[in-house]
Amino acid sequence: MKFMKLGSKPDSFQADGNNVRYVASELATDVIVVVDDIKFHLHKFPLLSKSACLQKLVATANEANNNEVDISDIPGGPSAFETCAKFCYGMTVTLNAYNVVAARCAAEYLGMHESVEKGNFVYKIDVFISSSILRSWKDSIIVLQTTKSLLPMSEELKVASHCIEAIATKACVDVSKVDWSYTYNRKKLPEENGNDPNWNGVRTRAVPKDWWVEDLCELEIDFYKRCIMTIKTKAILSNEVIGEALKAYAYRRLSGFSKGMIQSGNVGKYRSIVDAVVWLLPAEKGSVSCSFLLKLLKAAIIVDSGDMVKAQLVRRIGQQLEEASVNDILIRAPEGESTMYDVDMVHKIIEEFLMQDKNAETDVPEEHEVVEIRRPGVLSDASKLMVAKLMDGYLTEIAKDHNLPVAKFVDLAKLVSGISRPTHDGLYRAIDMYLMEHQAISKSERKKICKLMDCRKLSVDACMHAVQNERLPLRVVVQVLFFEQVRVAAASGSSTPDLPRGLKDLNNGSRRSSRSAATNPEEDWDAVATAEELKALKGELAALRLSNGVGGSERNGSDKAAITKMKGLLKSKKIFAKLFTSKGGQGENSGSDSSESVGSAVLEETKSTPSRNRRNSVS
Repeated sequence: MKFMKLGSKPDSFQADGNNVRYVASELATDVIVVVDDIKFHLHKFPLLSKSACLQKLVATANEANNNEVDISDIPGGPSAFETCAKFCYGMTVTLNAYNVVAARCAAEYLGMHESVEKGNFVYKIDVFISSSILRSWKDSIIVLQTTKSLLPMSEELKVASHCIEAIATKACVDVSKVDWSYTYNRKKLPEENGNDPNWNGVRTRAVPKDWWVEDLCELEIDFYKRCIMTIKTKAILSNEVIGEALKAYAYRRLSGFSKGMIQSGNVGKYRSIVDAVVWLLPAEKGSVSCSFLLKLLKAAIIVDSGDMVKAQLVRRIGQQLEEASVNDILIRAPEGESTMYDVDMVHKIIEEFLMQDKNAETDVPEEHEVVEIRRPGVLSDASKLMVAKLMDGYLTEIAKDHNLPVAKFVDLAKLVSGISRPTHDGLYRAIDMYLMEHQAISKSERKKICKLMDCRKLSVDACMHAVQNERLPLRVVVQVLFFEQVRVAAASGSSTPDLPRGLKDLNNGSRRSSRSAATNPEEDWDAVATAEELKALKGELAALRLSNGVGGSERNGSDKAAITKMKGLLKSKKIFAKLFTSKGGQGENSGSDSSESVGSAVLEETKSTPSRNRRNSVS
């Protein structure tokens, strides 16, 4: 830390109790200066020779036959005035980063300028600040912090502005000119703590571009905001470095932020921090991670930030949603809500994500016509697929909420239904979880949920599980069995996975028999399968899969064997004929998770990776 000593006389200020200060001298004091509740018994000559303010006040007091002057409104209070008084007496005064602003403001108040005496206190302090303080990284930060208690004079003197400019300039300097000793103590490096046996005393590690971000976290939000704004105006540092600085500040200043929550504290202060960080975010996509944006959104909800702040975060999150994890988007519902998670907020985020892929339409008038200009979507297939998988995992988690309405679950799943996925296993897992946790829902609601999934896109393992899933409607179970049969037929030599011709003929005949056999076929069809029915279906599926292993000469008869098995199935379960009357044999959408069902080990549970508190530097 830089310091400056002024004066050569020994300090002869003494105290008499708590409220009296005086100078030990053979000469009697002839003026009393009152600062707050402390009285300074001093001499007029040294004070008046350097202070224009005291000259006027003492002259006024003399006219009133009074030897007291009151300057209780002096910036810095009694300690700052005492420093100025010692300078007037020529006593030794030591200035440093902690007291220089108070001394400068007090000297300004007292009028200790060059017009009163050459080499006066204001001049000497300004020289010290410009030549030493502003050239020191940490001293500039300390001085900036001290200016807050000395407002508004510290702003009028532009001390804070000069410090902010100095800090921003140093933060933007080429890292090759940065001394490692400035800062960068967030990681205890082996060469720094003496644990590196190969260290020869020479630092060879490159200084990272974000070496300065930790030190700025010491600033209060108003000064921090001004520093970052000044740094951004210089347009030297990358957006990633600015984003890393904002991330470090949020983690340092918002208690519990790393866990996606805000612990008890000053809500108003936390709100100002969240709002400022959001406002300072670089506009460029990818400057901060999606996980960090979601943490900011959770914090904004907790501290009740304005709708504009939340809307901005939702828009930013939607632009890079493919980076998020399930744990990131599990946003707790506000207090008073019956549901566990804020599904509506995630719904908005998904809409923002999908909005990027909509064709932009611009109306351009050309004489009396309107020309429509279309721009192709910007989302890649990989991004869409990642978001679809993300939503499958999210649906699985929120399905555990007993208070989650069917409508919200279905609406959210439908948002990403247009994204083509190679498999619907994740969606099946989510739906099964919902059916497991909401067993009291009606048949129509169960049917609506199951329509979300395409049975043709279930893996073999998922099909095996679905066939023995007691929570699925019988319609869905039969569809799973049917499409597995088609897959087996195709794998065993059929040129296309369509229904074999023999089964098509069987379909036509079955349609009539099923109508006469069932008194209320639709109700039976949407009912949950019984254990006996599931056992029969499981046996049929196993037999069909076994037929796929027939080799060489027997493959030619695989279609006939499949037809024979289907005939037997239709005879044993007349209700199965209903399959061929539903939507032309096309599978209805259905999905589920098998977390605790028989065979659930086959389906892999979606796991959320907890966010790490440690941040990596930007090199």
